[in-house]
Amino acid sequence: MGDLSKLRTQVRREKNPAKARILQGFFKTGKGEYGEGDVFLGLTVPQSRKIAKAFSNLDLASIRSLLFSRIHEERLIALLILVEQFKVGREAARKKIAKFYLKNSRSVNNWDLVDLSADKILGVYLLDKHRGLLRKLAVSKNLWERRMAIVATYQFIKKDRFEDTIAIARLLLRDEHDLIHKAVGWMLREVGKREKAVEAEFLQKYHKIMPRTMLRYAIERFPEAERKQYLG
Repeated sequence: MGDLSKLRTQVRREKNPAKARILQGFFKTGKGEYGEGDVFLGLTVPQSRKIAKAFSNLDLASIRSLLFSRIHEERLIALLILVEQFKVGREAARKKIAKFYLKNSRSVNNWDLVDLSADKILGVYLLDKHRGLLRKLAVSKNLWERRMAIVATYQFIKKDRFEDTIAIARLLLRDEHDLIHKAVGWMLREVGKREKAVEAEFLQKYHKIMPRTMLRYAIERFPEAERKQYLG
C-alpha cells in the first residue's frame, strides 16, 4: 500500500461522526454558505497534525491529490505537510512549495485552512522578497485568497514590520465578507500588541468607515473606555 493510501486509511480510522456533525455546522457547509459542500470526518487539529508529521515526506503529487479531496481533514493534512516540508526546506525547496501553494490556492478553501498555512508558507517566503503578490491576492474575487493576503502578513508583524498589514487592511476596508472583517481586525490587533501607535493611527483614519466586526476585533484588547470611544 502506498503512503497516500496509508494516510487515507489512517484518516478514516480516526473519524468521529458525532464531531463531524458539529464541524459541518461550525464551518458553514450548508447550501449557500461559505463552506458549502465541505465534508468533515470529525478529526481534531492535533490528530491531523500527528498524521501530517507521520507522512511529512509525502510527494507533491500525493499532496495535490489530498488538496483536491472533498474531505476537509485531507486538505488540512496536505497543508500541514506542506508547512512541515517548507519549514525544513532550503531556498529552492521553499520556492517550489510556495509556487505549489499558490497554484493550488483554490483548495485552501476554508478559514482554518488559510489560517494554519498562509503565514507559515507565503508569509515566511515573502519576508525578503517583493510583496506585490499579496496586493493581488487582496483584490481577488476569491474570498479565501483575500483572507490569505492579510493572514500571510502575520509573519511580518512578528518581525515588527507593519507596513504590509496596514496596506492590505486598507485594501480590504470595504470588503463585504464577515470572514475578511474578522481576519483584518485580528491582524490589526496583532499590530497593536507590538506597536499600539501604528494601529491607533490606522483606526483614527478609518474607524468610522470600518465594518463593525473588523473594528471590534481590532480593539478587543483596548481598555474599556477606549473601546467605547471608538464604538461610540
